[in-house]
Amino acid sequence: MNTLNVIKETKLIAIIRNANPDDILPIVKSLYKSGVKAIEVTMNSPKALESIELIANEMKDKVVVGAGTVLDPETARLAILSGATFILSPTVNKETIRMSKKYGAVSIPGAMTPTEILEAYEYGGDIIKVFPTTTLGPAYIKDLQGPLPHIPLLPTGGVDLNNVSDFIKAGAVGVGLGSALVNTKAETNDAYFESLEQTAKAFYNKVH
Repeated sequence: MNTLNVIKETKLIAIIRNANPDDILPIVKSLYKSGVKAIEVTMNSPKALESIELIANEMKDKVVVGAGTVLDPETARLAILSGATFILSPTVNKETIRMSKKYGAVSIPGAMTPTEILEAYEYGGDIIKVFPTTTLGPAYIKDLQGPLPHIPLLPTGGVDLNNVSDFIKAGAVGVGLGSALVNTKAETNDAYFESLEQTAKAFYNKVH
């Protein structure tokens, strides 16, 4: 599977943060059933590397798995060796981008201002995560399209069912979805996974 193509075609990255490691695979399977094929496991989650490896092995040829909240090149390397094919960061770290590209992974650094976004792209970022977009919303993505139409943007933070289609219409290549999609604080049972599937399907329908 071509990771970059999967992200651009499905337009959704599901962010799994602080999930119980035992719930990782059922969560990913529920997301996959509803068309979500790009899965991010944040590195500040328990057993993050083990979770990435599990998804990479068990869901091979079905989903692409990436590591999120990656702050340094060493962590990026460990994640890639565990099976991550894309690396997301909340900030612009030149060496992390270089390490990701060195190992053939898709690099998605996080930036906010036009200067940061351009720098991240020039350093080799494949897609730039615009973070956070909670306050500025879809209008900010549209504004960035004026001077920076050639840079693929992925708004993350503050994206929900009410505004996700507005972000896509504003020019985003996709969105990062955290607790609006995967609520890891809720009790996991049959009803939880059924609700997760329905929510994922609703997001998928909105962006397509």
